[in-house]
Amino acid sequence: MSLTDRDQGAASVPATPPAGNGHRGPTVADVVRALTTGPLPVRITGYDGSALGPADAGITLSIRSERGLTYLLTAPGDLGMARAYVSGDLALQGVHPGDPYEALQVLKDELRLRTPSLAEGLALVRGLGWERLLPPAPPPQEALPRWKRVINGLRHSRSRDSTAISHHYDVSNAFYEKVLGPSMTYTCAVYRSPDDTLEQAQTAKYDLVAQKLALRAGMRLLDVGCGWGGMVRHAAREYGVKALGVTLSKAQAQWARAAIEREGLTGLAEVRHLDYRDAPREQFDAVSSIGLTEHVGVRNYPTYFAALRDRLRPDGRLLNHCITRADNRAPHRSGAFIDRYVFPDGELAGPGRLVGELHDVGLEVQHEENLRRHYALTLAAWCRNLVEHWDFCVAEVGAGTARVWGLYMAGSRMAFERNGIQLHQVLATRNGPEGASSYPLRPDWLP
Repeated sequence: MSLTDRDQGAASVPATPPAGNGHRGPTVADVVRALTTGPLPVRITGYDGSALGPADAGITLSIRSERGLTYLLTAPGDLGMARAYVSGDLALQGVHPGDPYEALQVLKDELRLRTPSLAEGLALVRGLGWERLLPPAPPPQEALPRWKRVINGLRHSRSRDSTAISHHYDVSNAFYEKVLGPSMTYTCAVYRSPDDTLEQAQTAKYDLVAQKLALRAGMRLLDVGCGWGGMVRHAAREYGVKALGVTLSKAQAQWARAAIEREGLTGLAEVRHLDYRDAPREQFDAVSSIGLTEHVGVRNYPTYFAALRDRLRPDGRLLNHCITRADNRAPHRSGAFIDRYVFPDGELAGPGRLVGELHDVGLEVQHEENLRRHYALTLAAWCRNLVEHWDFCVAEVGAGTARVWGLYMAGSRMAFERNGIQLHQVLATRNGPEGASSYPLRPDWLP
């Protein structure tokens, strides 16, 4: 990535402070030059009137205030950029804040950063003022750093998980209705064609899960991490299943209960505000976990999968649907932006780790598939919804939070497209004594 002129001789505004400013220290353009190398893919403008980069660039990055520059200097990388962008101290022109996908592509592929020499760094700091090394308070959308979260309990304790879930999911049900669409489904959809609507693809996902679990009327389903009850309501409405969902989000549970009553599913569908560890200790015919594994912590996989196994009757089926790393050697913890602004304490493992942990608790994996390209399509659709309803969403949750979501979803789309992360569905069974299983010789949901 680079912030210097893309072409030799490309026009650039002189990097000088506005008239009347007596301070002749480094300009924003000087700082950018010190931190980058190679050709510039975007236009950079500073609050001091300095600029550099091609005047005809399709995308302009504007550093609007001294605070914005200090964010960038005191937290280099994604976190500093996020702080400046979420606070409005850094702006992108040429893309919509609800879907900055094209800007992220350009910055990722073409902007080249470098670490200045010690002498360069000292000269910049002296010129700018040593106070620039004091980080400003982060935007209110930012969660505490990991080491401070101990005030909410140990990592992945019930209390701390509840706080982390609330940070992400209790934003605003009205906001989620606009972004997620009528299904209120915040997990990867399944597209039979890229031309499918989001609603068609989410219905196809729920049908795929139901068919893998061999759901039929009269069966009992437990859906852990049920969100707004999409799977619970679909299983009850379309398959006549008695379905129970549990979620740690109070806002989700309230919305789901109202939807169940509105759709006339009372008696078949139910959603409770519960930790998955506190779900009824009964044996269900099937268990689904759609988007919960990312929140339980990799070290807790044995406890998590054992809890699901214990709630599954012999010969029952478990479907685990979750985001994974692309390989088993990648770090489990997320980067600073995701951890502070999106999923505090979230962790991902490779698909092999998931399969191994399922087998280690005595379940047998019968089928696995990767839906990562489907998630890229899903995120693109959510971004389109956010763009379409931008004014409403800003009025509902504030501009900073809306910017977080646009940045997060566009960045995640790019990560799925480039195989940085994946989405795996793993189907497993709890066999009877001596390995007895009625699972068919070939999958019974395939044509």
